[in-house]
Amino acid sequence: MNSMASLRGTNDFVDDGSAVIERVLKVKSEKLATSVDQLEYIYEIDRTVKVLLDYGFEKVALQFPDELLADSSTVATILKERTKKKIFVLADTSYGSCCVDEVAAKHVDAECIIHYGRTCLSPPSRLPVLYVFGKQPIDLAHCVESFVQFFKQDKNQPLLIMYDVVYSYCINDFVHRLRNESNFKNIIQSFVKSEFNFSDNLKDNSVPKNSGRHYILPENTSIENYTIFYIGYESLTLTNIIMTYNKCKVYSYNPEIRIGRLEAIQVNRALMKRYYMIQKAKDADVIGIVVGTLGIASYLTIISHIKKLIIRAGKKPYTFVMGKLNVAKMANFMEIDCFVLVACPENSLIDSKEFYRPIVTPFELEIALNPSRQWTGEYITDFQLLLSCNHSNFEEVGEDDDEPHFSLVTGKYKQGRKYGIKDVSENLTDNMKDLTLRNQNTSLSTLLNSAAGEYYNSRTFRGLEQTKGTEVQLAEEGRSGIAKGYRDEVGHL
Repeated sequence: MNSMASLRGTNDFVDDGSAVIERVLKVKSEKLATSVDQLEYIYEIDRTVKVLLDYGFEKVALQFPDELLADSSTVATILKERTKKKIFVLADTSYGSCCVDEVAAKHVDAECIIHYGRTCLSPPSRLPVLYVFGKQPIDLAHCVESFVQFFKQDKNQPLLIMYDVVYSYCINDFVHRLRNESNFKNIIQSFVKSEFNFSDNLKDNSVPKNSGRHYILPENTSIENYTIFYIGYESLTLTNIIMTYNKCKVYSYNPEIRIGRLEAIQVNRALMKRYYMIQKAKDADVIGIVVGTLGIASYLTIISHIKKLIIRAGKKPYTFVMGKLNVAKMANFMEIDCFVLVACPENSLIDSKEFYRPIVTPFELEIALNPSRQWTGEYITDFQLLLSCNHSNFEEVGEDDDEPHFSLVTGKYKQGRKYGIKDVSENLTDNMKDLTLRNQNTSLSTLLNSAAGEYYNSRTFRGLEQTKGTEVQLAEEGRSGIAKGYRDEVGHL
């Protein structure tokens, strides 16, 4: 076994870089159009051209996910010929492809973004965005048949229709068949917006309830009384809906394999796992805020809110912007006890088993640190809904509030480490965890108590120490020879 191979573990901490070059990316290509007519229909060319001409945008960015890049050049060419505008194709997004990449669009000074394919529907912060969801094929008759088989015993039960955005084009027809041909009357259809930040967007009376999906319930009804029927394959969108509407039954129909089923995911077990993460966040003293989006509206507001929340709880916040997350990146910050990820609803739920520190959502951190919030089983993945709830009014932790709390993770009482601006004691022995420096006059100085200083002092290896003021030694001749026999060894010929 060579030395390089012996150092490699499951995470390849030591690598010569060849693995990146040789890696084969598994991307499912979905070239939807086989002719120009199909392409114009699937990618809504006429609608896109009308929007670009009506608003007079000169520079337009087309954002394609990896699986649709096969059609990108053709779409860009057609739009350029019909509009005479400057068209740029964006790929390899900074974060998830479901989010609008305003950062990449700004690099080309784009005035508008056309986003293609699946999306989390998170509202963009600045630029006008036109969503073109695409039109994935579906056997609508079979979907209706599956729906009827599930709910034919009680056609008056309240039902809510949700769907992956790539099937939004056929939902009106689907609901029409259910109401008129199958006699289902108590059906609520959710809908999604396809345009954001255009000046003449009409305001509606509905409120986005989950991931940009709107619906209006009748008066004196509650969502807990509804059964959800979701059209789409197994994805982060479906997982997000199941977690958010954990008090509702959820049925799904997968158009790709033409199978419908009751989602038997163990929601209670999943919520218990997230509750465990909340307890880990409660025990944390140093919390890292990981910015997982730079394009969603109000992302700066939620970051500011989280910082205030952490400081009020007497803990220390750090902010990180690192693009797409991976284990190696996160492992560089071992002094962080817990991370909170600010991202879109579909990318917020991170399975932390592979990571060295727990990663929670803003909602989970709110429950962990805000005494006015209690765990009720309600779950929020959209941080914009969190901002709309005013539960942040609580007293800042004082210096005298040193009462330990009982940790459900360790089963012991934990004394929290309070960070904040404090007067530095003149007696260094009172601040043994402070970072101390020795200057050229060999007198000691102390820095304010900080998480970085405390963690630095706890290290067994701190690197080369500065020994200023000591006499400089002249260079001496070292050992020569090879490992099996140096020249100064006894018996060496």
